[in-house]
Amino acid sequence: MSVATDHTGPWTVADVLALPEDRTTRYELLGESLVMSPAPGIRHPRASFRLHVILDAAARAAGVPVEVLEAINVTLPSGLVVPDLVVTDAGATAEDTVSVDADAVQLVVELVSPGNKTMDRKFKPLLYAEAAIPYFWRLEFDPAPRLIVSELHAGRYVETTTALAGATTRINAPFPVDIDPAGLGRQ
Repeated sequence: MSVATDHTGPWTVADVLALPEDRTTRYELLGESLVMSPAPGIRHPRASFRLHVILDAAARAAGVPVEVLEAINVTLPSGLVVPDLVVTDAGATAEDTVSVDADAVQLVVELVSPGNKTMDRKFKPLLYAEAAIPYFWRLEFDPAPRLIVSELHAGRYVETTTALAGATTRINAPFPVDIDPAGLGRQ
């Protein structure tokens, strides 16, 4: 892509949002550095879609005014990221914008990909905590599916629950949801 390779100087959120839409690559801004990630394998979007459906149904059942979205731009104080799933305040998505501000985000979910393990496990949670996003969930696929649920306490995430494959786990926040991660990624 010539836009990314011809760019000089530090990147800005506006620069990244001006890039042409590209379904094969995710573009994120960490500080002033552009980070590009390849599209994940089939298991990843399958699990993201299924988790999206579960979260959306749970939010509707609880009557919570939120919207569940997949792979949208979230503007943070230190850049721009594209979490796998985002739960936002319903009003934050009323306009057809290209990004959502972190202050409207209640939950971010990262599905750990083989090529992004360090980003999903270590770096992105630090950025989400810095942006004061109340809840962070991480779906691990290997060696068996498990969902690690964390809440923000004193500026950092604290693991509160781990949902293991083969058992239904109740997660109470940001709204009640029952989940068994066993079937999220398999055909």
